[in-house]
Amino acid sequence: MTLPHRPASDDRPLTAAPVLETERLILRGPQPRDAEPLIDFLMDRPRAELFGAYDNRGDAWRWFALNVGHWHIHGFGYFTVEMKQTGVPAGLCGLWYPEGWPEPEIGWLVFAGFEGQGIAHEAALRARRWAYEEKGFSTLSSNIKPGNARSVALAERMGAVYERSYMNIYMGEEMLYRHPGPEDLS
Repeated sequence: MTLPHRPASDDRPLTAAPVLETERLILRGPQPRDAEPLIDFLMDRPRAELFGAYDNRGDAWRWFALNVGHWHIHGFGYFTVEMKQTGVPAGLCGLWYPEGWPEPEIGWLVFAGFEGQGIAHEAALRARRWAYEEKGFSTLSSNIKPGNARSVALAERMGAVYERSYMNIYMGEEMLYRHPGPEDLS
């Protein structure tokens, strides 16, 4: 059986994810055209090591598909973070709760060339607001690998505080940062 080829510019939605906006960003569900930028990130071991790097395209592509499935199973997942002005994907941000995680978390990653612009902060604040206001979450955590100073700084900037360390079955030791609940943000 031959599957039809779909161009890299394919922007079909793969999930029922909402579209969220900030001043500079669009947070939307994954589309086929998002696979390549994410695969590039995941296969760049020095950049992706603290998120979950892969040594081959097949495993990186499976992570992309995992996120699509996560949306279908939970009704949430990682949004593609797109620059509003250009339409270029700049990273991922959203809610994550696969089997083996201690609880739902909010996570983020920024692709090469987009660091230091406040994109992860802007996206994470919007995703957290959506989680609390639209999805009814009462708490969120961020699971951060020891040594990921940039993610720790971002979590703390968002008001999250270190709660404990634990062993993630996939990632090894992680630090769980607790975000303020919706009642604390009002």
